[in-house]
Amino acid sequence: MSNASLVTTFFLVGLSHTPALDTMLFGLFLLIYVLTVLGNLLILLVIWVDPHLHIPMYYFLTNLSFIDMWFSTVTVPKMLMTLMSPSGGAISFHCCAAQLYSFHFLGSTECFLYTVMSYDRYLAISYPLRYSSLMSGRTCTFLAAGTWLSGSLHSAVQTTLTFRLPYCGPNQIQHYFCDIPPILKLACADTSVNEMVIFVNIGVVVSGCFLLIALSYVSIVCSILRIRSSEGRHRAFQTCVSHCIVVLCFFGPGLFIYLRPDSKDAMDQVVAVFQTVLTPMLNPAVYTLRNKEVKKALFSLKDKVAHFQTE
Repeated sequence: MSNASLVTTFFLVGLSHTPALDTMLFGLFLLIYVLTVLGNLLILLVIWVDPHLHIPMYYFLTNLSFIDMWFSTVTVPKMLMTLMSPSGGAISFHCCAAQLYSFHFLGSTECFLYTVMSYDRYLAISYPLRYSSLMSGRTCTFLAAGTWLSGSLHSAVQTTLTFRLPYCGPNQIQHYFCDIPPILKLACADTSVNEMVIFVNIGVVVSGCFLLIALSYVSIVCSILRIRSSEGRHRAFQTCVSHCIVVLCFFGPGLFIYLRPDSKDAMDQVVAVFQTVLTPMLNPAVYTLRNKEVKKALFSLKDKVAHFQTE
């Protein structure tokens, strides 16, 4: 990060919309944010209190819920401040760097986590008799820790490449949070090398993880088709559908934003809203509505709370 930078404060322009929509958007995004935090907290609580869910699949799901809760928190509150007041878009140079690092740290960690979750489902369905030994508690901890460490290192590279450039001119970021493409446009230096390195770096990570997930699910489908029981095939398929839905919701916007040669700010904002605001809310909804074990645990928790209140 350059200490010689003349820019000490950036201004987040926010979403491209008419000012008359400020109040409506503020209320909508505040509601979505509250539902996101509460939904992911509920998932964490249910898995924590129900011993039947203390298995690798739900161990990784707790990591996912924790990430989603903070992934939304990194961007949405600042966006709400921008909608509430024109001065709310001001963000210091170092806070902008911290926001960018946190965003890519959580995003890349989630990317790696989805890959690990697909591997977990592959082992559970393809090797059911050996699953317990292959996916032990120690292995789960190692894989989860690896996703967090890899995400941290990946984000550190992106943040360093972005903020080592000098920023001495315009300071208005045409976005609602500090992200790499709109920030690079403000640098008063040639950014072609940075853009290429970041493009390749993010491209390798996102495309690589997506390819591994796709290969895992091709193998899973082949294993499901070999299951003789129609009920067994249905259960295995239903277990994987939820994961596929959230994977597509997460990877689709990321590939659209970072791997296009011709970026258009307005469209990027729409896609970014889906990725950072809506997807973290959809994840707990998808898992709770499509997962029988989680729904059963929710009803059990509800009964326990009702019983406690009647005493």
